[in-house]
Amino acid sequence: MSTGHPLHREEQAESAHWQREAREQFPIITAHPELVYLDSAATSQKPRAVLDAVETYLTTTNANAGRGTYPWANRTTELVERTRRRVKEFLGDPEPQRSAVHFTSGTTEGLRIIARDWLTSYLTDGDEILVPFADHQANLDPWWEAQRLLADRGIDVRVRALPYQAESGDYDHRALDRVIGPRTRFVAATHIHHVYGGDMNVHRIRAAVGPDVPICLDAAQSVGHLPVSVAGSALDVDFLVFSGHKALALPGSGAVWARNARGPLFEPGGWHGTPNTVGIASLEAALDWLDAVGTDRIAGWTVGLATRLTDGLRRLTSYEILGCQSSLAAGSPVPAVQRRHGIVTFRHRDIPSDDLGFILFSHGFMVRADSLCQAGAAEKDGSVRVSLHVYNTVEEIDRLLTVLASLD
Repeated sequence: MSTGHPLHREEQAESAHWQREAREQFPIITAHPELVYLDSAATSQKPRAVLDAVETYLTTTNANAGRGTYPWANRTTELVERTRRRVKEFLGDPEPQRSAVHFTSGTTEGLRIIARDWLTSYLTDGDEILVPFADHQANLDPWWEAQRLLADRGIDVRVRALPYQAESGDYDHRALDRVIGPRTRFVAATHIHHVYGGDMNVHRIRAAVGPDVPICLDAAQSVGHLPVSVAGSALDVDFLVFSGHKALALPGSGAVWARNARGPLFEPGGWHGTPNTVGIASLEAALDWLDAVGTDRIAGWTVGLATRLTDGLRRLTSYEILGCQSSLAAGSPVPAVQRRHGIVTFRHRDIPSDDLGFILFSHGFMVRADSLCQAGAAEKDGSVRVSLHVYNTVEEIDRLLTVLASLD
């Protein structure tokens, strides 16, 4: 992202041109050049292709799915089934004939469905589950709920905490052996941490628990932001859950992907009512747009911006960066430094985070400034989170650093 080595100038110019073309496809961004949106981890903005797909669906096809024989209903039913196949394809599903996709309102609902409808039918008395105690609250509460539901049936299940490295926020993979035992039956984990922005190295959890223990992955901060593939050993997980609205689709859309290779088949319970068909239409369009633009290029761009911001913050004495104190350029080899995937979170040593959030908005920057829904965090633990997407620019990061430096 720097203007450094002359051999890279042509590549940098091409990347900047690609990014400008992508940015111009977001009407809300181009309509407000005075504002800088830096809260894409909370929800992403929507490209014109998604907005057009929603309008087209609502003005040409809108009907219920699976409940009619007339053409609009048939087309809506096919939309739902086609988008299921599209999700599998987008995730690189190696065995789509065996896996399942269930549409939800987002990651939170998806995790709760797995906990209520699948995990409670899988566990037996004396089993243990391993879950994150310092990730998003949505990836902790469902597993406590499952424990309570099982306790009501007289089944005692122990919930154990994944260990963390205090300095980076990553899971402490060296300490996993101390919490994994012969009754470990399930692990819930996060792909990209919503506060620290780091890859949580789920492949190391798989190596520690062995080939037979199901793993559920919260991918809310990765799908739509970087390439995500469930093929191969990097993400050998059994469930992957994501929110459509963080992946350029409409609010109220999301999905659970289930591999159906370990444990019982994933079959959500209860009566399945009307699906969010317009949300599903937006999700299909969002996945198509992401593939066309390239999630690898999006990741390279946002990692570069996060690196620039991290490097700038490290030069300012009044700020504390949360998580790993350094970052990497997109093309760097992987040493003992986590790459920040488009999220940089920090605190000012004297200015409360909510006040800093108001100050930044007075300069046109929209950031998240609170405890970030982190499990175990209190109001006093507030921080400022900058989260990036393809529509953000180098100039925006430099302007932000100028404002932050004026408060140093």
